[in-house]
Amino acid sequence: MTLDRHAKVGVVGAGAMGSGIAQLAASHGHPVVLHDVSAAALEKGTTTIAKNLSRLVEKGRITAEDSDTIRTRITLNGGDESDSTSLDAFRTCGIIIEAVVEDASIKRDLFAHLDSIVGKDAILATNTSSLSVTSIARASSRPQRVLGVHFFNPPTVMPLVEIVPGVSTSESVVKSARSLVDAWGKTTVLASDTPGFIVNRIARPFYGEAIRIYEEGIADFATIDWAMRDLGGFKMGPFELMDFIGNDVNFAVTRSVFEAMYFDQRYKPSVTQQRLFEAGFFGRKSGRGYYNYSSGTEMPEPTRDKALGQQIVDRILAMLINEAADAVLFRVASAADIDIAMMKGVNYPKGLLAWADEIGISTVIGRLDSLYAEYREDRYRTSAMLRRMSAEGKSFIG
Repeated sequence: MTLDRHAKVGVVGAGAMGSGIAQLAASHGHPVVLHDVSAAALEKGTTTIAKNLSRLVEKGRITAEDSDTIRTRITLNGGDESDSTSLDAFRTCGIIIEAVVEDASIKRDLFAHLDSIVGKDAILATNTSSLSVTSIARASSRPQRVLGVHFFNPPTVMPLVEIVPGVSTSESVVKSARSLVDAWGKTTVLASDTPGFIVNRIARPFYGEAIRIYEEGIADFATIDWAMRDLGGFKMGPFELMDFIGNDVNFAVTRSVFEAMYFDQRYKPSVTQQRLFEAGFFGRKSGRGYYNYSSGTEMPEPTRDKALGQQIVDRILAMLINEAADAVLFRVASAADIDIAMMKGVNYPKGLLAWADEIGISTVIGRLDSLYAEYREDRYRTSAMLRRMSAEGKSFIG
């Protein structure tokens, strides 16, 4: 299966992800069909696209004429905005990317419906962030044409896209979809169809271990965020990042990975985050999360103790590196793709495996072994890959 550089692109779901993907495809010359069962979502999505393009015009990155051209390439529900049930408009699309709610049964129903409409050579792609691509593909009579194409929010800005073949996905489909997304100016990495793929699997300790440090009373939210930003070099601390992403979204991914990994304790969700979720404290979008964003409320000051801060950074970083090493061990992705994914997908200051090489793999092992000796929890088990690399005197990168 090959895709023409001007192939029609279908996008199902006009939320933040779907509308962003539609704008991206249209900006690279593709006619786009944007569909949503909700008229309100469709209207909001197109309004967002218009605002994004206007902003680009203001910044001088595109002309007003370019903006108009891009907008005219996008048709809503196949030109009939009132028809929110029919998927017939996707009949002539070369690739359809779904960006609907993160629910496996809904995605399977959608793919089964699309399968009966689209051409036999059309590619069906899911933008799922953590669900099984293989499970979704089973709904298609041609599972070989289904794969994961996971964008990061916002798709027009974030450079990374994870390409995820299912068990039955053909190599030609992977090559064709990857070439298309590469042509859109994105950095693609190849991930195996495992829970969380690369980024959402490896990033779990950034949040989980930070919460654990808070729950133990070692430091408060502001101090942990300060340490990871100012000493660790991360653009955002874990708590401000969870508030930015949305605690509802972050908690849902954590639970999904935990369950999909057969309740491996390394991915165990925290009661602290669950209580915030239950209270509706989702972060910035709800006005309160780990921090209070109400008007007039001052953000708490961190305790700027460098010794304490470095302990925090060392502990969280060791857990992240351990997860990255395990991802290499279990062939989730190559070491190079893992480092690219973490830098491009979540803006880490360095690739975790290159960071391990820099710190010294034996040093990382020492930190993990100390945590395990103190807590005796499987959460802190050291990856066999780290021990293997250390014993053989090898480095991950270069």
